[in-house]
Amino acid sequence: MKALLWCTLILGLLAVPRGACFAASFEVDRFVTPAGEVTVTFLGHGTLLFSFGGTVIHVDPYGKVADYGALPKADGVLITHEHGDHLDTSALALIMTPETDLVLNAASAEVLGKGRVMKNGERGTVAGIAVEAVPAYNVVHKRENGQPFHPKGAHNGYILTYGGMRFYIAGDTENSQEMSAMQDIDVAFLPMNLPYTMTPEMVADGALAFRPKILYPYHYGDTDTKELVARLADSGIDVRIRAMK
Repeated sequence: MKALLWCTLILGLLAVPRGACFAASFEVDRFVTPAGEVTVTFLGHGTLLFSFGGTVIHVDPYGKVADYGALPKADGVLITHEHGDHLDTSALALIMTPETDLVLNAASAEVLGKGRVMKNGERGTVAGIAVEAVPAYNVVHKRENGQPFHPKGAHNGYILTYGGMRFYIAGDTENSQEMSAMQDIDVAFLPMNLPYTMTPEMVADGALAFRPKILYPYHYGDTDTKELVARLADSGIDVRIRAMK
């Protein structure tokens, strides 16, 4: 966070708006589409920030990975589910404005008392960007009482589409039938941490089924990302590792 502090001091001296150089502390990838550039900032864990032609969309804000007071305000927010590392009310409050378009699952809406609920399979927009809510659930890994960590139908993944480019943010899920059936995914973010989501083998199997052009494992904790890279070495899928523990 030293780079972010230094950036904040400079902004104060120069009277530049906060958030103008927040990315100094984080890895950023850029994608060119017919409608303009898409910027993805990797904040950490399961937390991403998208910028589409000046529109800022936060995904699963989490205060342990970033100083949200220094990040850009949200035109839109996507929340996959209500667990504390995906729905952080304190972080969310720092980026929300009266105009922020908040899209989330039903249980998260109950926690916050606001927001626009999307169910699995529903399509719409978030801050004017096309979005689809897709299933995110466990097939294998469960709690001691036999209940899955993420029940089917309760939580969301999302597909964002901008300029014809499709970004799949899986949320907390395993490699389900619905994931395998996806089509035309350009960029995928798949979780890889046990016991809550997937092993490297499961991520590889899921990716080989729907074949995104680019794959980022995220929310991977202490999982060895080298195993995933090795499993997909000859697949033609561009596996990119970013700091997303």
